[in-house]
Amino acid sequence: MARYHHGKIQFKWCDHCGTLILGDGCDRCDSAGNAFLVSAPGDIRPAMGQSERMLCSILEKHFLAGNKVEGKQVFLNKVAGEDRTDEVVLGGKVIGVLRFDLKRNDLLFDLRLEGANLIGKDAKRGLLIAKHQTGHMKGKNLVGSDILEIRGDFEADDPLIVLVGSMICAGVAKTSSSKISSLEKVVHIREVGKLAPWKPLGGSWTHFVSANRMHLTSLESKAVSDVKSFISNNKLPVTLSFSGGKDSLACYGIVRRAFKDFTMLFIDTGLEFPETVAYVHAFARKNHVKLLVADAATTFWEQVDTFGPPAKDFRWCCKVCKLAPLTDLIGRNFPGGTISVEGNRALESFARAETSFVESNPFVPNQTVLNPIRDWIAAEVWGYIWWKGLDYNPLYDEDFERIGCYLCPSCLASEWKGTQAIHPDLHRRWTDYLEKWSKANGVGKDFVRYGFWRWKVLPAKMRRLAEEIDFQVPRQRSDRMRLALVKGLSPCATGGYSVEGVVFVPSKRAFSKVAEVLKTVGRTRYSDEYEIALTKAGDSTVKVFGGGQVVGTGPTPEKAERVFESGVKAYLRAQMCTLCGICVKNCKRQAIALKGGPLVDEERCSQCGKCTEACVVAHYFDKLVTSEGTKA
Repeated sequence: MARYHHGKIQFKWCDHCGTLILGDGCDRCDSAGNAFLVSAPGDIRPAMGQSERMLCSILEKHFLAGNKVEGKQVFLNKVAGEDRTDEVVLGGKVIGVLRFDLKRNDLLFDLRLEGANLIGKDAKRGLLIAKHQTGHMKGKNLVGSDILEIRGDFEADDPLIVLVGSMICAGVAKTSSSKISSLEKVVHIREVGKLAPWKPLGGSWTHFVSANRMHLTSLESKAVSDVKSFISNNKLPVTLSFSGGKDSLACYGIVRRAFKDFTMLFIDTGLEFPETVAYVHAFARKNHVKLLVADAATTFWEQVDTFGPPAKDFRWCCKVCKLAPLTDLIGRNFPGGTISVEGNRALESFARAETSFVESNPFVPNQTVLNPIRDWIAAEVWGYIWWKGLDYNPLYDEDFERIGCYLCPSCLASEWKGTQAIHPDLHRRWTDYLEKWSKANGVGKDFVRYGFWRWKVLPAKMRRLAEEIDFQVPRQRSDRMRLALVKGLSPCATGGYSVEGVVFVPSKRAFSKVAEVLKTVGRTRYSDEYEIALTKAGDSTVKVFGGGQVVGTGPTPEKAERVFESGVKAYLRAQMCTLCGICVKNCKRQAIALKGGPLVDEERCSQCGKCTEACVVAHYFDKLVTSEGTKA
């Protein structure tokens, strides 16, 4: 079972067929293959189209050796890094690491020993011959006087091959070739070994599929069996969540084998690449499958001024632009519920590491989700797609690892640069918005240029980047709203405890809407004229005023704090409601309606809290609001 863990992951390579082996052996030649290791988690994927051309270009640029990978099977293995960081696998060996440097806004190539031996003496550039060295060379910095010969020009941080007698080294330039004789530290040696040239055999993707036919057959059989077994015991209609990405495409192949009568669901967030929208519709037509589209239209642009740019740790857009239209679509077309097959994989992210075969969607209550490829790796997904002859999204040939919204904060900076190349209009629209937003929030263009906007609270790697470029960046984005504690938790004169604070949020709606949401907390009475609401929640109470003042009281400190937070969340939910309707669909008692904001039937509402759990505002409460003041 594929799951995240540390260390190395073993794969096998067939030298005879020039291909990766996913199963016990090669189905083309019966070879057991040779083992090799990559870094965990091992979600290895093929380098296709522009990815392969880019690798050829990099080796040509640094060593005039682009032909070393041309026409060969190359795989990429994503590892931890500042941005894009991929181990490059060729011939069952890791020849180097591709990484995107945020400061340079460009890809760098870190050469490994196997890569140095691949290119070896054939390099017409980036090759140095050095004097014999005493002691260990790995980790050593060579000085200018150590260099006997320089082959071709290079710049600082370029990968270098260094020959020292019968030894070969993979190194990195500490300076440019024009300054090498005048400096002490000119080359840093990363890896050292015996000079042992090697040449990988060519192998097509057709070879890859045929070498792994039995393994792919076994994967499909299990996935189809799992889906069939679950569906046979249920009477609900079957749907396929089809995003236009590779994983949902593989699930199409499985569902087609398992169940003939199904409907494809596509969520058009209004931020999809044009290629994705065209691909999804063309795929449905070609394969004669019914397609239903949940269309978010212009929702993102209508809400972005309220919430600010989405972030990796603040993905409000997913609820507003994905879950809301999907909930509405399923409610209209499948009122009794549906079984949806989705392409969620455990190795996609830490958040999905514990993905189960059957899951319920907490935000779409009448949808049961099946994840038949949860334990597949990316190479297995692609092998299956090629085996079944399924047409895939053309963006994968443009060096995109993932397909989604073009401005998603979770996409890599390297992919954002790719978006600029193929869709400068989309790139410019979002960049223009970010620059206006950064100016309004006083953080400057570098906040956008280096991608700091992608987090509400900056991780350590981004704080390190800020130090390296000498950029004074706040630890957290400055567009958060404020909750000022006027009086922290303290004993009441009449008994019990209280908490008082003020929420500073732009008022968008009449105070009556705040009172409506407070009904989900407890019994509520309010005055529109004086803009005050009093809510009784069990043995606790919360008062909320039109100016954002909130007072929570309870018999214990815990209850006082709990009801205070409920009051704050209710105020925010009312003022920042996106009218997405998820709360309506999550209310089993049908106590909520939408009319310029939530309307709550107090007689039906049981204060179960399901609507609060489903609300994007309440869900991201800690990202939206900064608390000020101290608790007594």
